Amino acid sequence: MRGVDGKERVGGMSATADFLLELRSEEIPARMQAQARAELEKLFRAELARAGLNTDQITTYVTPRRLALIARGLPLETAATSEEIKGPKIGAPPQALEGFLRKTGLTQDQITERDGVYFAIINKSGRKTADVLAEAIPEIIRNFTWPKSMRWGVASASTESLRWVRPLQGIVALLGETQVPCAVDGISSGRETLGHRFHAPGPISINSAATYADQLRACHVIVDQDERATIIREGATQAAAAADLILVADEALVAENAGLTEWPVPLLGRFDAAFLAVPPEVIRLTAKLNQKYFMCTSADGKLANAFVCTANIAASDGGTSIVAGNERVLAARLSDAKFFYEQDLKTPLAIHAEKLKDIVFHEKLGTVADKVERVALLARTLCYWGIVKGDPALAEQAARLCKADLVTGMVGEFPELQGIMGGYYARAEGLPDAVADAIRDHYKPVGQGDEVPTAPVTVAVSLADKLDTLACFFVIDERPTGSKDPYALRRAVLGVIHLLVANNLHMDWRSVLRAFLQWFDKQRDGKPMQSFEPSPPEYQRPFEEKGELLIDFLIDRLKVQQREAGVRHDLIDAVFAAKNKYGPNENNLARLLARVRALQAFITTEDGANLLAGYKRAANILKQAGAVPETTTVPDGLEPADRALRQALDAAEARAAESVWEERFEEAMSVLATLRAPIDQFFTDVMVNAEDAAVRAFRLGLLARFRDAVHQVAYFSKIEG
Repeated sequence: MRGVDGKERVGGMSATADFLLELRSEEIPARMQAQARAELEKLFRAELARAGLNTDQITTYVTPRRLALIARGLPLETAATSEEIKGPKIGAPPQALEGFLRKTGLTQDQITERDGVYFAIINKSGRKTADVLAEAIPEIIRNFTWPKSMRWGVASASTESLRWVRPLQGIVALLGETQVPCAVDGISSGRETLGHRFHAPGPISINSAATYADQLRACHVIVDQDERATIIREGATQAAAAADLILVADEALVAENAGLTEWPVPLLGRFDAAFLAVPPEVIRLTAKLNQKYFMCTSADGKLANAFVCTANIAASDGGTSIVAGNERVLAARLSDAKFFYEQDLKTPLAIHAEKLKDIVFHEKLGTVADKVERVALLARTLCYWGIVKGDPALAEQAARLCKADLVTGMVGEFPELQGIMGGYYARAEGLPDAVADAIRDHYKPVGQGDEVPTAPVTVAVSLADKLDTLACFFVIDERPTGSKDPYALRRAVLGVIHLLVANNLHMDWRSVLRAFLQWFDKQRDGKPMQSFEPSPPEYQRPFEEKGELLIDFLIDRLKVQQREAGVRHDLIDAVFAAKNKYGPNENNLARLLARVRALQAFITTEDGANLLAGYKRAANILKQAGAVPETTTVPDGLEPADRALRQALDAAEARAAESVWEERFEEAMSVLATLRAPIDQFFTDVMVNAEDAAVRAFRLGLLARFRDAVHQVAYFSKIEG
């Protein structure tokens, strides 16, 4: 039988019911609310599982003043269960049996024997779900984890008192329409809660989970955080549109405002247009970080002197007083920002940069001024060597000023604006645009999806800054370990990869890092130098000790980054290990990735798959044979397949090497493909380990040549499958 409420009923009683739990407190910080919802559901499910209950329909809500959960369709009683517990072996010391009996609460005549072991059968009868919930609620509250929590009141003198994010004030616990009685530190459950702090401050008696949201809505509380977010998003957009403006979208700000309000009302305000002389990034950060306001732009995309605030009340005057108050607060904030900006402009960046000598970059690496000196030299060298097609002098100038804004008043107030403000100050004092842009963007790319600079001077400074960070921290053995990366070296190396790939920079990272590490080591030895110069053998030390570790780190991060782009890590290994008679291992990232793409396309073809199989067979034979004697003599008794493979190798070896060297990688793969038929025929027609020693040596030599020809393109032994 089904009741009008949609619940199954047995003998006129509902067999299931919905459960409501509301934990009401003082304001829950917006940044903690999403995590709190997840924590509440996790702890509640754990308590249900412990009691043998389950539901797939759990909904959680959070507002600044309440954390709530609704579990639908809970049975009114738990099912009876039977549990078998294994005990000691028969004949074990008496103390073991006595301990087992105490643990199970049974007597010896109540346990059974099977296969020489004692077993206890524990039968548990069903329990009322309300009783289970009454025990679970205090456990959930006491075990709740907050990023920060507090004790309060007289009880806070004891470390055993309840901790909560803010003082816990009330508990609503209803199963169906029935109250679930429980208490935590003197706070007893009931059915009463409070509505909106101003619109409905009095108590509300909640009927059930089914009426909870509507009853609170009637008291100006929207419990669904997603609904509040929608109201804010759409209301703010409409408020801007009504003034012929466009709202600057910001989902993080939408979520934060939803976490600050129970009855959100977006309102448009204005500020003095004279403040628009301050950089727009400053205005946006001032409004967002300090006041949680949305900004607006005009149709041409320029920042407008308008903002949208989110009130937590439906004001009787339509919000006029609220807007006026927010306008006054923002005006004060913008006045401070304008003051910082104007004061900073009075001092040239070069003068600001002198103060970097007072800021320690790292105790083993000197000051920020020392880092700037290294970055300036490296940026100039990258341009001088032609790795980056930028002006060496401009790159050096930008690098020497790129950190100067760290000591300005504006960046002191808003660290998020480092680099950005330096770009504005550089432009204001008439420095070249390339220098100003490089100062502004040299931190980029900061993370996945961030814009990658392409202006040559900017690329040089950005690349130098990140390479310096990587090399120096590796020199002092401050490398990432596990999940720990205090100096963000993984982010730095990904930035290097993105810069090299996006700009197709042909940089031999081994040579650049070797030169830089040798120079840095000389600096630490007290032998200042003005450029990267050829070094005597004794200065190979830092590269041999640290450089290979840094190269390995770069390759490992490259594999991670390329795997996300659909490139196989084993192909990167195969290309990186390849040797070419025209040059060393592949140390040019842009070229390496081009080779990897060509290899990935090749091995998916029939020729590529068969050549890989032939290579692995040849490699196995050579491994078993050990050292292969060199011979130039062509013995008697050869088969046509011997001569065909030899001719194919004569034609392919030099062509493959030349194609790789000239960066015609698809052509190099095509050259390898010409070896597929001869090697297949060779394995079909001849026996490598012939009885004639001369023939055997010749054939092993052919296989060695085949292997080495392939190695000029990629080490196929590192390819999986």
